[in-house]
Amino acid sequence: MLKIRLKRLGAKKNPTYRVIVINSTTKREGRPIQELGHYNPKTKLMKLDKATALDWISKGAQPTETVAYLIKNCNEDGSLNYVKKETVKLSKKALAKKQAEEEAAKAAAEAAAQTEEAQA
Repeated sequence: MLKIRLKRLGAKKNPTYRVIVINSTTKREGRPIQELGHYNPKTKLMKLDKATALDWISKGAQPTETVAYLIKNCNEDGSLNYVKKETVKLSKKALAKKQAEEEAAKAAAEAAAQTEEAQA
């Protein structure tokens, strides 16, 4: 069975990867059948031949989770369409503080509205 997976290159704590097609029983640094591109996770720089990757998948090659993500988020020119996550998970303490501030602002707005009605 063929796999599309990453082959690690680069120095210690500075990885770069090649996207390769390889037999599933071959070791990670083994000789690939074909190299499809490269990926640097630190700089989010990628160059991938998407058409060839999809061709190998249609022939029965199984991509790993990471490679499937890279293929899915790859532009037509082979670069990575990286989108940063906007959501930030707040702790319970920070969430309670934020809700208290919103309630205080709401109460202040209601009090201001009541004083305006009383003056009118």
